Amino acid sequence: MTNMVHTYESTSRTVEFDGITIHYNDAGEGFPSILIHGGGPGATGWSNYRRNVDALSETGRVIVIDLPNYGRSSKVGPQQGLFGYYSRVVRSFMDTIGIERANFIGNSLGGGTSLKFAIDTPERAGKVVLMGAGGGLPIFSAMPTEGLRRMFGYYTDGLPTREKLRAFIEMMVFDSSQVSDELLEERFQNSIDPEVVTAPSILPKNGKPAIEDLWREDLGSLQNEFLIIWGREDRVLPLDSAFILMNQLRNAQFHVFPNCGHWAQWERADDFNRIVGDFLAR
Repeated sequence: MTNMVHTYESTSRTVEFDGITIHYNDAGEGFPSILIHGGGPGATGWSNYRRNVDALSETGRVIVIDLPNYGRSSKVGPQQGLFGYYSRVVRSFMDTIGIERANFIGNSLGGGTSLKFAIDTPERAGKVVLMGAGGGLPIFSAMPTEGLRRMFGYYTDGLPTREKLRAFIEMMVFDSSQVSDELLEERFQNSIDPEVVTAPSILPKNGKPAIEDLWREDLGSLQNEFLIIWGREDRVLPLDSAFILMNQLRNAQFHVFPNCGHWAQWERADDFNRIVGDFLAR
C-alpha cells in the first residue's frame, strides 16, 4: 500500500454556494477525479477513501467530497430523489471551484450519484467507476438486504449506538479485522451530529428510501466509459445488482473481487488503486 503522504488536514477545503457549505479534500494535480462516498451512518469522503487518495493522486487531481448531510458539509435534511439532488450539488460544486469535466468514482450512494450525474450531464463526466453502486436492481436477491436493514434501522430503531454502528460496518466488509476502533469512533461521532439524528439523509419523512431506480433510465445512450466494481460477498447491495447495469451500459467493464464486501476500495485497496488507476490512465 502506498505510504500516506496527504493528510486530512493538509488537503481539507471548504466552498460555499447556493446557501450551503461543502467540505472536500483536494490532492494532486492534473485531470480531476471526484470521489463520492456511500450513505451509511457517519460516512465521510475521507473515511471512505483515505486508502486511495495517495495512489490515485500520483497521476491526477483527486477531490474527495462530503455530500450535504455528511461530514463537515451543511446539514440540509432529507431530500426526495436523492441521486438527482446530489447530482445537482456536485454540478454546482464543480462550477464553483472551476472544474468543467471530471472522472467520477462512487461507492454505494456515491455510485448512484455518479451514475445520475453522467445521465444528467454526460458531457461533464469523463470515465466513471461504480463500486457497489446504488440505483441498480438485484435480479436474484431479496430486498432489502440485511445490510440495508441495519443501515435504515440505525436511526429508526432507537438511538444510535456504537454497537449498532459496529454491526453495520462489519456487515459492509468481508474481513471485520479491517475495521479499526479508530474508524468506528470517527464514524460514530459523525453519525450522532444532532442535525443528522433528527433528519437522516437516507430516509425521507415517509420512512422509505429516497433513492431513484436509475436502471429505468436510458443508460444505453451513455457513451462514457464505465468500470463496475463489486465485492462478491457484498451484503448491502448484492452482486446481482450489477448485472442490469452491466447489460445496459454499452461501454462498461466489470470486475469482481472475491472475499470482499461492500467496501472494495477499503478492503482491496492496493488492487483497487491499481485497477482504477490503469482504467483512468488509458
